[in-house]
Amino acid sequence: MLTLYRIATLLAAPFLAANTLFNPRYRRRGALFQRFGCARSDASGPVLWLHGASNGELTSARALIEQLLADHPNLYILITAHTPTGYDLARSWNINRVSVRLAPYDIAPAIRALLRRWQPVAHVTVENEAWPNRILTCRAAGAPCWFVGARLSEASHTGWKGRAPKLARRVFGAMDRVYPQDAQSGLRFIDLGVDPDRIGPVENLKASVRPAPLPADFAELSTIFRRDRTVLAASTHPGEEEIVLAAFARARTRLPGLRLILAPRHPRRADEVAALIEASGMDFTRRSSGNLPGPLVPIYLADKMGEMTAWYRLSGLTFVGGTLADHGGHTPFEPALEGSAIAHGPYVSNQREAFAALETTQAARPVIGADDLAIAFQTLADPERIRAFARTAKAALFTGNEGRTAQEISDLLKVSLR
Repeated sequence: MLTLYRIATLLAAPFLAANTLFNPRYRRRGALFQRFGCARSDASGPVLWLHGASNGELTSARALIEQLLADHPNLYILITAHTPTGYDLARSWNINRVSVRLAPYDIAPAIRALLRRWQPVAHVTVENEAWPNRILTCRAAGAPCWFVGARLSEASHTGWKGRAPKLARRVFGAMDRVYPQDAQSGLRFIDLGVDPDRIGPVENLKASVRPAPLPADFAELSTIFRRDRTVLAASTHPGEEEIVLAAFARARTRLPGLRLILAPRHPRRADEVAALIEASGMDFTRRSSGNLPGPLVPIYLADKMGEMTAWYRLSGLTFVGGTLADHGGHTPFEPALEGSAIAHGPYVSNQREAFAALETTQAARPVIGADDLAIAFQTLADPERIRAFARTAKAALFTGNEGRTAQEISDLLKVSLR
């Protein structure tokens, strides 16, 4: 099965190259060289290769990255991301001794090319990407593979076990250390071949997230957006903005001064989302325009990367995107950390245990459509109630035991750097 997989990925290489060359999302980034592992190293010390698929994974790993750099002053970290938005986010951090590249395709020669150029002492994968060539080629080169905040859904587990059980045993058996983000994922990793002794403590890295720096104009923004009259729709997907806008319009009939910060998951959709707002008949201002909304403008389209901390901090209530459209749900940890109450739809498989904790403590508002979401938005009319929701959510999600994974990875690095 591994031989067939490697042949298939080699045959796909020309098509992947064409997609990279002609996809406008990848232009002006040296994308072709990066996707095939040929980007030159700019590190002058030992390198750790850390990979996260996109924004959510990389954001959850930022505290880990900063701790490793602090613990190991000679260490360089190569961050790779599959998506241009993840690439842009990591570059926007401007962290010393960190290089950012688009991830190589899972083609054995591309992985070997990256390993030759960067010579990483270890490879860290954030969350849930088990690429066979990457894992096995790293192991063959003597670079251990560690998985942090590791998540394995029931569907992925069934797919591996049903379609490629032998390949699964080989790939998962090559993982040197796995830190699952929930107990069920840990059991699934073991079932697919990870040695039980290589399973580390359960920890969701999103609970260790550190607030990003606030934008320079945050003080001015905070005079415009009163927290008791501002709601945020965070990381929304197609099909959700229409529901959010309908709910917001209804809520404004009860709370005329209500304002909405609308932050789509992918800023490249900003024109599409702007068209939806225009169709709703409500006035809005785009963050990317550089203009701040006037006192009568109800909607602020947050279409720039890396500013979500500010929007959480300005909003009394956050609707968590990816939960009304079936994308598994994005993080509730960040709004809870910033004291914003939480509303969410039914699709929460990506953060099942976190949302279960919120449900158990009645610390969030579940919604199934525009009517429910409008009622959730109107909760801002009761400031003490909304603050109680936020306090309960924070207590439910943050246990005080965060950071165990980062400390263990730091200890493992000490051995690899000898």
